[in-house]
Amino acid sequence: MSEVLLPGATLGVLGGGQLGRMFVHAAQSLGYRTVVLDPDADSPAGAVAHEHIRADYLDETALARLAQACDAITTEFENVPARALELLAAQRPVAPAAACVAICQDRADEKAHFRAAGVDCAPYAVIRGEADLGTVPDALLPGILKTARMGYDGKGQVRIRTRAELAAAWDELKRVPCVLEQMLPLQRELSVLVARGRDGGCVLFPVQQNLHRDGILAVTEVPAPAVDTALQQRAGAAATRIAAEMGYVGVLCIEFFLLQDGSLVVNEMAPRPHNSGHYTMNACDVSQFEAQVRALAGLPLNTPRLHSPTVMLNLLGDLWFDAESGAERSPDWAAVLALPGTHLHLYGKASARPGRKMGHLNITAATPEAARATAARAAAILGLPTAW
Repeated sequence: MSEVLLPGATLGVLGGGQLGRMFVHAAQSLGYRTVVLDPDADSPAGAVAHEHIRADYLDETALARLAQACDAITTEFENVPARALELLAAQRPVAPAAACVAICQDRADEKAHFRAAGVDCAPYAVIRGEADLGTVPDALLPGILKTARMGYDGKGQVRIRTRAELAAAWDELKRVPCVLEQMLPLQRELSVLVARGRDGGCVLFPVQQNLHRDGILAVTEVPAPAVDTALQQRAGAAATRIAAEMGYVGVLCIEFFLLQDGSLVVNEMAPRPHNSGHYTMNACDVSQFEAQVRALAGLPLNTPRLHSPTVMLNLLGDLWFDAESGAERSPDWAAVLALPGTHLHLYGKASARPGRKMGHLNITAATPEAARATAARAAAILGLPTAW
């Protein structure tokens, strides 16, 4: 695709979750029509799109209908079948490409890609069969055994210390192909969003500092408190190389580990806007979702400007239940929104359940300290931990 798709064109999204919903909102604010393909009749993105095609991702009739209705198509989650993207790409421009999404769907392929891009990752071994267990280097223990495919938010991961625990963990994970990563001495978890256009031009968002609880992102802070200019540049250069090595088009999130010795290693990547980038909706002059729209449509990619320090709090379904009795309740949004600089984003999901991502809260302020203080007050009102 060489021409720019101007407002009035139609953009499609494979997947109807919250990321698709926020992409649709961004596209519509720029004047685009939107179509979502998702099998869930109550999908958050389908509820706000101009058209919702309710079908399986590999339904060829539905894919043909999506292609006919759209001028270009993207995806909102990495576990969409790469085959669906291939079928769409035969008829319409698709970004990111199926080959890029396929790399992100397999941890072994992903790590090989990091090495090909010249970016350090944690030492690892691929385990595809029982014979591979005996060839694991001693240096990888203790480590984390992760399923090669379909793992997210801490799922499909087991921490192990010994070879006996490794064998037991592989059994626990149903003996599917896995990657064993060496446990590293972490100082911080960071992430970087890079938006790359069809012409190969890249723009970077500021480095984000993240805190996970039970494998799920809980808090993001920007500017990242532990990151100086030199580290920002190292992370940005690594993210740019990773995107360029794939010929990637769209928004790509790269997660990094900052180690105790100050070295930086890449952890994983997501071929889409990311939970840790939600702060951009209120703290930057271009959000990650607008950047995705621009990349897909071939519009100019302007370097995002952080205009406000911010803290993002992830809102899980646990907040809709009393911690002691388990009874359903409604969070005190009025008290939260009475705090200065609070911006509530709920995803329109029909029901809450523990661990389900229901929304996020962005807190912006004139200084990082003020944003952090207000975020702590909001967390206390909601019953979230206030230390991070």
